[in-house]
Amino acid sequence: MDALWQALSFEGLPLLIAATFVAGIVRGFAGFGTAMVFIPIAALAVEPINAILIMMTFDLFGPLLLLPRAWRDGEPKDVGLLGIGAIIGLPFGVYLLTQLDPVVFRWMVSILALILLVLLMSGWRYRNPLGALMTSFVGVISGFMCGVAALPGPAVIMSYMSSPRPPQVIRGNMMMYLLLVDAMTFIVFAIKGLLVIFPLIIGVVLTVPYAIAGVIGQWIFNPEKEYIYRRVAYAMIAFSALAGMPVWD
Repeated sequence: MDALWQALSFEGLPLLIAATFVAGIVRGFAGFGTAMVFIPIAALAVEPINAILIMMTFDLFGPLLLLPRAWRDGEPKDVGLLGIGAIIGLPFGVYLLTQLDPVVFRWMVSILALILLVLLMSGWRYRNPLGALMTSFVGVISGFMCGVAALPGPAVIMSYMSSPRPPQVIRGNMMMYLLLVDAMTFIVFAIKGLLVIFPLIIGVVLTVPYAIAGVIGQWIFNPEKEYIYRRVAYAMIAFSALAGMPVWD
């Protein structure tokens, strides 16, 4: 109970709740974007590893209500190939994360989020066909980015958008893959002894607003109007990346 009270009285909790709610809406209708919205803002209130622990917790349990639709719309086999690659890249990223200064981490995440956002908005895509080997390699890159900066999504979404897959399939695959990566990240953190009770409790608390926001995002998702929602997601990601820069300290 003391740990729960400490989490509920944490002065940065309102900021984390707001960031979580926005991230949940983006995740619900786009299938990705949680880390690009949440991490730059969360890094203003907590240490880098704690920010990832918090997000990893609510992102593991919050989207469970969205999983049935994602499973129907997506391609579990393709998600499995991405997961195999992520298993390889993730531990290396986590190791590098433990060596980073918090200010360096905030600069890195914000700049990476902006670079990836520009690439997404520009329409740049990987144009070659994605076979099983290449899909797994994308998973390696994604896993490494997840470990070092909690950004597993951009590498995968940029490769998916080069394919003829419809929006609902991309959304479904991303929903399943990010849930899988969260589970793997939790295991890697546990093996390396990086799990800390305080951020985990905050993550559990944030599961509620994240789940509610995710359902709202899924409710407004309409493949025929996906371009509108994507632009809103881009704006949210840009705001979070800019707001999280240490230059405002």
